[in-house]
Amino acid sequence: MAEVVNVTDENFENEVINSPLPVVVDFWATWCVPCRAIEPVVEELSKTYDGKIKVVRVNVDESQRTPANFGVRGIPTLLLIKEGSVKGQLVGAVPRTKIIELFEQGISS
Repeated sequence: MAEVVNVTDENFENEVINSPLPVVVDFWATWCVPCRAIEPVVEELSKTYDGKIKVVRVNVDESQRTPANFGVRGIPTLLLIKEGSVKGQLVGAVPRTKIIELFEQGISS
């Protein structure tokens, strides 16, 4: 079963941009209540889509360059990155169905 991988500014390119799989990036912070609200859904979907989509988390307090590079202004933000380009984005504590749609977009596009 796939685990959500914690990435930093230092390994983001290798883990995300160079990934052969589409990647869902969860930008979050420990103090963010909406981030904690969607965390169980993101973790569940990382297992459901194991082998099809890679799921990573970026703590915006510890790694500030990466969220700035992608224009992340609010958290939680989920980005779908495929072949190095952003293909989808969700901001805020969105419903589970919207998060599933983002994952589905990753395997269908």
